[in-house]
Amino acid sequence: MATSSDAATTDSARREEGESVDVKEAIRKLLLAYENMDMPIRRYVLAVLLPSILGMLGVMALPFLLPIPGVATGPVVMLALLLPFVALVYPKLMQDRKQQQVRERFHLFVTHITVLSTTNIDRVEVFRTLSKEDEYEAIATEMGHIVALIDTWNQSLDDACRFRARRVASPLMEDFLERLAYTVGAGQPMSEFLLSEQDNILRNFKTRYENQLDRLNVMKDVYLSVINSTTFGLVFAILLPFLIGIDPMIALSSVITLYFFVQLAFLYVMNNVAPQDPVWSHTEGISLERNVRLRIALIVGTGLSLLLAAVTYLALDGMIPRAGLPDAIWMAVPFTPLLIPGLVIRREESRVKERDAEFPSFIRALGAVESVKQSSSSSVLSSLRRKDFGALTENVDNLYKRLAMQINSTLAWRYFAAETGSYLIQKFSDMYVVGRRMGGEPRQLGNLIEKNFTEVLNLRQMRTQETGTIIGVIYGITATSTFAFFVGLEIVNLLKDITTEMDLTQTGMGALLHPQVYDIPEIRFYIFIAVILNAFLSSMMIRIVDRGHSLNALTHFVAMVWMSGLIAWMTTFLMTAIISV
Repeated sequence: MATSSDAATTDSARREEGESVDVKEAIRKLLLAYENMDMPIRRYVLAVLLPSILGMLGVMALPFLLPIPGVATGPVVMLALLLPFVALVYPKLMQDRKQQQVRERFHLFVTHITVLSTTNIDRVEVFRTLSKEDEYEAIATEMGHIVALIDTWNQSLDDACRFRARRVASPLMEDFLERLAYTVGAGQPMSEFLLSEQDNILRNFKTRYENQLDRLNVMKDVYLSVINSTTFGLVFAILLPFLIGIDPMIALSSVITLYFFVQLAFLYVMNNVAPQDPVWSHTEGISLERNVRLRIALIVGTGLSLLLAAVTYLALDGMIPRAGLPDAIWMAVPFTPLLIPGLVIRREESRVKERDAEFPSFIRALGAVESVKQSSSSSVLSSLRRKDFGALTENVDNLYKRLAMQINSTLAWRYFAAETGSYLIQKFSDMYVVGRRMGGEPRQLGNLIEKNFTEVLNLRQMRTQETGTIIGVIYGITATSTFAFFVGLEIVNLLKDITTEMDLTQTGMGALLHPQVYDIPEIRFYIFIAVILNAFLSSMMIRIVDRGHSLNALTHFVAMVWMSGLIAWMTTFLMTAIISV
């Protein structure tokens, strides 16, 4: 017994020690975030933290100064306590955001800095060039700090890197800058260090990407459990008023609101967990036929959807014949034309992915031929344009024609990237062009870019498989939720019909059962809202996971609305048939 007691005491002590260490570590990280702020700590305390505490006291005093209902006192107090808490942890949230920005763009940054280091430009110019890449966000800011230390304070490159390594928010960037500072300080060329680090960096990038996919898989299981629980709650909210006599609209609207916020929370979490690897490029300021087709499809789809919404309203209101269609099918009719822009963008996205698959062979061939012929990209493309690069062939031919005009080679490559529609092609082709313009060796550039590009494509294949699994889970949840909603509704409808035919006052059941509180058409309308809301948020979740075009979600949205409508109709039909038997 003594041994068992001692073991329990030891375990308890270990847990307390572990909790103490966790708290100390959290406080240490919070203090470190304050030290790394762009704003001085004293100024932040006076300008943000102190006013938030005063605001908390002011909000907490409102229930004593104003006639606020008692039911609202709790939310007011919670809001008051939230103000200083958010102000207190805001620096840590900003630090976490910077760490995420570094993780998301680190592999592109390392490839970019490696390409620039192999050119003829000065080492400081490499960092200056990267500091102007706004897309790198926190990384670009860090490069700007290093350049400022060199230009303003006359520090050497290795001292500047070492100085910033001690203050950077990301451990990933800290390790990179420390090793780079040691290498540069030892006299080794920066290009040799970066080229030798490529395999290690790619391996780490692959590990991080796979870890994100693993976390995504875990979140999928959590999402399945939580949504099933919320679905049970909604069905319970439909049935409960029959027993206790409360207004079913209050219970139903409360659970639907909870359902909405749960879905929003998972959207936020999925967006943070899923790899930040967009498919589409940014093409501001460039007119493309693809964009014209998409605008036309969007206008036509939206116009037809509004027209069918008016027809649906008239049919359900009895102003025009319903054509024998049940309410559940009419629910899906107005959204059907949204398939037009959804299918158009789906086809375009498929072409973008096909071009991605062909780009590594193109850039490798371009670099190799340029290196052999020692000529410009324009003359090399005159022969490469005749080769088959699959979906990329037409884009290569257009690139050659623009370069042959000898007007603006940089703009020609920008149009090439924009026409492909690919984010990866946009980034890596820009690296190649800048590297060549600054004197980089074409074969080395082509092989380096091809290797990194291929690794990203391989990881995208893994993401595609995970996305397919998540799509299956989401469609399954949508189907089972809709079935549960309408089974609950039909049970209530059945109980209401049965109790209506009975004289509850004579049987003594009048105080126990409350069929009179139900308005079945209104409840059905609320359930339709929940179904449409679920379809919309679920389709957005699919788009977040696969990082495709936003309009690609329309295809899944329409499909889920129609699936829900058909399941609702079949459930109602089957329940009616079973009851009639």
